[in-house]
Amino acid sequence: MSGQAVATTPAGRSAFLGMLEPLGPLVAAFVVAGLVLLAAGHNPLEVYGLLATEAFGSSRRIAATLSAATPLILTGLATAVAFRAGAFNVGVEGCIFVGGLAAATVGFTFAGLPAALLLPLALLAGVVVGSLWMLTPGVLKARLDVDEVVSTLMLNFIAISLTAWLVNGPLLAPGSANSATPMIADAARLPKLMPPSTLNAGFLIAIALLGLYALWGSRTALGFETRLAGMNPRFAIASGIDVPMLVIKMMLLSGAIGGLAGGIHALGNVGRFVAGFSPGYGFTGIAVALLGRGSALGIFLAALLFGALANAGATIQFFSDVPIEIVDILQGTVMVFAVAQLGRLIVRRRRAA
Repeated sequence: MSGQAVATTPAGRSAFLGMLEPLGPLVAAFVVAGLVLLAAGHNPLEVYGLLATEAFGSSRRIAATLSAATPLILTGLATAVAFRAGAFNVGVEGCIFVGGLAAATVGFTFAGLPAALLLPLALLAGVVVGSLWMLTPGVLKARLDVDEVVSTLMLNFIAISLTAWLVNGPLLAPGSANSATPMIADAARLPKLMPPSTLNAGFLIAIALLGLYALWGSRTALGFETRLAGMNPRFAIASGIDVPMLVIKMMLLSGAIGGLAGGIHALGNVGRFVAGFSPGYGFTGIAVALLGRGSALGIFLAALLFGALANAGATIQFFSDVPIEIVDILQGTVMVFAVAQLGRLIVRRRRAA
């Protein structure tokens, strides 16, 4: 049967439309940003071409784009894991902060340990602390049906304030006027993949986790159960699945990946924990997960898009008269159209519950 014949059947049309659906927010965002560029006196096609060149025009630029995409792969994955079980975790940003601080603290506290021990220990600290940070909202959601969107959102503010207090108090680097911890030991640093770029082994960890996520979702019983619970929790409960416990597990896993994202950012890029540690990786991860439709490949491509915009946007203003705010508008518009799907998913899930 030809591909054209498949596309003309109801199932074929549904699959075809499902493939095109993630492109809708992108097309809408680029059209809106194009109108803004036209109103500002710029040629949208020239600006988009310059963005593509700055993001992928050379090996150095590709490395910078992949480096910018690394935390977004992880935060998108953390968000998708919870979404898959029907839990809308918007608290990954907080996990980045507490996970990053935990990893950095281990990195400078146990500086005498060898790299083979210190680096895994620091990353593990980020994973454990990030996972524990999601325990409370997971239990509240599973046992008391407390809205996890509200509880995880509030935890973000607590995480940011708590880490800011710690880094200005007991964890402040001696003699430093800045809100920063001491630098981590060299043994705790993630190896660079393409020096002098910032691309490091954290990118390989993120890609490996994407592969595991794809296998877990398609080849394991737990992956099937989470998908069923996310699509129709009532049917999942009737099938004998312990959905509340499943939600707790996925929230812990989501927090662990978010904490790992913070640890990789601290050990691979920053080299310490500083106030304002994340520029919003957790919130961008929501858009990444939604644009990627929860698939491993989709998450990677969506993270690559936002990584390219972040990387190219930082340099485009040096090579043109296009202000950085135009790129910010493009990023924000993509996020708005992507996050608009969140409301539709919430309504769909509540109707199925």
